[in-house]
Amino acid sequence: MTTTTTVPDADGDGPEAERLRRWRLVLGGGEADGTGHPLAGRDAAMDRTLAALYGSGGGAGAGGRAPSGERGAGLGGSAPRVARWLGDIRQYFPTSVVQVMQRDAIDRLGLAALLMEPEMLEAVEADVHLVGTLLSLHKAMPETTRETARVVVRKVVRQLEARIATRTRATVTGALDRSTRVSRPRHRDIDWDRTIRANLRNYLPEHGTVVPERLVGHGRAARAVKKDVILCVDQSGSMAASVVYASVFGAVLASTRSVNTSLVVFDTSVVDLTGQLDDPVDVLFGTQLGGGTDINRALAYCQSLITRPGETIVILISDLYEGGIRAEMLKRVAAMKASGTQFVALLALSDEGAPAYDREHAAALAALGAPAFACTPDLFPDVMAAAIQKRPLPIPETA
Repeated sequence: MTTTTTVPDADGDGPEAERLRRWRLVLGGGEADGTGHPLAGRDAAMDRTLAALYGSGGGAGAGGRAPSGERGAGLGGSAPRVARWLGDIRQYFPTSVVQVMQRDAIDRLGLAALLMEPEMLEAVEADVHLVGTLLSLHKAMPETTRETARVVVRKVVRQLEARIATRTRATVTGALDRSTRVSRPRHRDIDWDRTIRANLRNYLPEHGTVVPERLVGHGRAARAVKKDVILCVDQSGSMAASVVYASVFGAVLASTRSVNTSLVVFDTSVVDLTGQLDDPVDVLFGTQLGGGTDINRALAYCQSLITRPGETIVILISDLYEGGIRAEMLKRVAAMKASGTQFVALLALSDEGAPAYDREHAAALAALGAPAFACTPDLFPDVMAAAIQKRPLPIPETA
């Protein structure tokens, strides 16, 4: 007995037609297409942009034809053709999807070389990942392309600053204010929770109240430097997004009253970029993504910057793959913590979650009282505030 499967009528604009249309765009036609749904107009054009990247030849970066009837693929090595494709995907897809497709095009089709051309850079949708790619390529770029790359990077930096600067300054300044305890606060500066706890012995049950003999409050941060913050950032290739965010945060912190900020980047060598913190774009172009990792050497340099251990916060941003001396690295962390320095270990500072990281080193740091975790840009101001006030860090449950 033969069983026949009937595909529901997909004519018209009903939900079934829309469902088949979406599946057709996903499957790509040819032998993979089980919908039998034809595409026309805008849908057909959208399908061609997807085919150029995700079709049967897309992974090889070829521009040749696919087998007859199948979704063709490839952007070839032609910059004009790629530029047109970049324009097409912006026309058909939202920005978040465009950024994913651009990253896939760079990875799958080997388009990094085409980013050396100014015309190409002007066509792409700029985001943190593109900045990371440009930073890894910038030393090989011709001068004209390098100037265009700086424009692209500055655009992304401004977007990030608009996202994080105001909240970071407000959170850090508030934490600095609250970290200064005074015994004769102004009314608006009274810490009522601490005041009540300090005066519980003066509770009058007949009146149901506490008589506050001693007020506890937080003062306003003076203009003098209250905290020293050292950002120590791993610039290996896998940390590209973290380098971008750390540079922007470093610039924001450097502009914050009462915080003395240092920015140190490292691979197997150590570079102090503190002098360039007034312009995060200069900081980013001062990095060199890729290479090995010597965390111990970087922490040794950071130790040399510490002059007030009790008022210093060292933030290590690294996946913890150590190419240096592991035992020495852990000794340095233990010594910093013993001296009163706040030590924070972030596996990443990005929206992407925890990368692959050295779990053995992470466990060793946790045993020293410095748990390592991935931190999003939105969480980072709260991490800073907790470190300033010497409170437990707000570690995400998924860390």
